[in-house]
Amino acid sequence: VQLVESGGGLVQPGGSLRLSCAASGFTFSTYTMSWYRQAPGKGRELIATITSAGVSIYYADSVKGRFTSSRDNAENTIHLQMNGLKPEDTAVYYCELLKESRAYWGQGIQVTVSS
Repeated sequence: VQLVESGGGLVQPGGSLRLSCAASGFTFSTYTMSWYRQAPGKGRELIATITSAGVSIYYADSVKGRFTSSRDNAENTIHLQMNGLKPEDTAVYYCELLKESRAYWGQGIQVTVSS
């Protein structure tokens, strides 16, 4: 299993970013995937979950209405569209696969929201 995040960076408050997570090494189209983030000095937080069929079944209250998860099973990729970014969204963002009771993580991608 390999998960590789991309699309992070520095953005001003109110701006947008689109994260991607490219997956390989497993049958991508049959697994639910999730996005997590970890802010400095805090634990890892689940922020979004999307089913194998592309249904977003969970958003954390802190991102609801601003973030949208999606997936492209033909490209083995999930995306996280982040709008209305706030300084408190600054964190390292990870995609996660839960497969056969084992969690797999990408290397993480930094998102910094600052003026």
